[in-house]
Amino acid sequence: MTNPRLTCAKIIQKILEEKIFFGDLKKQISEKDLPFCNMLILTTLRRLTALRGILHGFIRKKIPHKHRLAEYLLLCALAEILYMQTAEYAVINETVKDICKTCDKFLGGMANAVLRSVCAQKSALWQKADSISPLPETFTEILEGYSTEQIRLIGESVLKIPPLDITVKANPQEWVAKMNALMLPNGTLRLFNPPQIRQLPEYSAGTWWVQDFSASLPVMAMGDVCGKKVIDLCAAPGGKTAQLLAKGAKVTALDISESRLETLKQNMARLGFNDVQTKAIDALEYLRNTAEQFDAILLDAPCSATGTFRRHPEVLHIKNRQDVTEQANLQKELLKACENVLKVGGILLYSVCSIAQTEGERQIEEFLQTRKNYKIVPIKPQEIAPFGILADSPIMPNGTVRVMPYYLNEQNGADSFFICKMQRII
Repeated sequence: MTNPRLTCAKIIQKILEEKIFFGDLKKQISEKDLPFCNMLILTTLRRLTALRGILHGFIRKKIPHKHRLAEYLLLCALAEILYMQTAEYAVINETVKDICKTCDKFLGGMANAVLRSVCAQKSALWQKADSISPLPETFTEILEGYSTEQIRLIGESVLKIPPLDITVKANPQEWVAKMNALMLPNGTLRLFNPPQIRQLPEYSAGTWWVQDFSASLPVMAMGDVCGKKVIDLCAAPGGKTAQLLAKGAKVTALDISESRLETLKQNMARLGFNDVQTKAIDALEYLRNTAEQFDAILLDAPCSATGTFRRHPEVLHIKNRQDVTEQANLQKELLKACENVLKVGGILLYSVCSIAQTEGERQIEEFLQTRKNYKIVPIKPQEIAPFGILADSPIMPNGTVRVMPYYLNEQNGADSFFICKMQRII
C-alpha cells in the first residue's frame, strides 16, 4: 500500500538537499498517486518560503538533523491544510503517524500540537503568508538589474498555475475549438483545464506538440528558414527542432545526451518529421572541430533555467548566483565558437530560458563589444505575433526580446526568456 504524503516529503527533501529537478524524480510516484502528489509537491515548492516562515513560528527547538524528514512532512501538511482544502483530521492523523514511524514519538506529539494550532489560526496564517515573498533570498540575488516593482511582480507570478501551451504545425485558428483553447497572438494554443496529453485530439496524428509560449518565440524570430541549412544546438527534447522542420528548414539537431536525443527522435517520429539529422555530441566540441557550414544557428543555450519557475518552482530553491555564473561562462564559449560554422550573412539566434540578465542582456552586450563581425537584427512584432497584437510587447528598444514571467498575466503568465537575433556581417 502506497503512502503518498510520505513519498511527497521524501521527494521534496531530495529536491532541496540534492538540487534535483522534480521531473527526474516523478518515476518514484505510482500512477494512482501522481495527481495528488504532483499538486502537493508543486504547491509546497511554490509556497515554501511562506510555509517555512509559518512553521518556524510554531517550533521553538530546531528539529534534529537526523530527523529532518519530519520538517518536510510538516511543510507538506501545512500546504494541504492552508491551500489544498484536504480534510484537516486526515492531514493531522497521517502526518503524525508518518513522523512517529520515520522519526520518533516525541516529534509526533510536537507535530500534532503544531498542526492543531495551524488549523485553529488559518485566517491569520493566510495573512502572514501573503506578507512573505515567495522568492528566497538566494534567488533574489540573481535578479540584479530589475526594479523593486519588477521583483515584486516576479514574486507574484510564482503563485500562478501555468496552463498547458501547444504549438500546431499550421493553421492554429482551426484548432481553437478542437482544443477548447485560447489562441495567443503568436499562434500558441493555451489550455487552462486540459485532460491528459495523450487524450487531446489527434495526439497520435502528430499535428501538435507541447511548448510554452515563450519557447516558441526564438524560431519564429528567425524568419524564413525554408530550404536553409540550420543547426539546432542543445536541441532535445525537440520543440524548436519541430518548429524549424515545420518551416521547411534542413535541420541538424545536436545534444550532448544520447537519451535526450533519443527522446527527440521519438518526438519527431510522432510528428512525422523523419528528415532531421541528429548528432549526440557536446555542442562546444562540435563547433570547434567541424568543417560544416550553416545558413543559421539556433543556440538555445544551456542555462540556469531560472525563467521556468512557474512550471518548475524548485528552481527558486536550488539555483543561485553561482549556477548563473557557471552557465554564463559556458554560453560565452558557445557564442564564440558559433563563428566557426556560420556563413557570412548567416543568422545566429541566441536564447535562454533564464531570468538572469547575466545570461541574457549582459551576455549579448559583452559578446558584441568583443566581436565586431556581428550585428543585432531587431526582432519585429509581426515576426513573433502574426495572429494579433502583443500587448505590453516584450521587444526591447534594441530589438531583443525579454519575456517576463508576468507577461500575459491575465492568461497566467509565461516562462521568462531572453532572445537575440544576430547576423554575421564579415
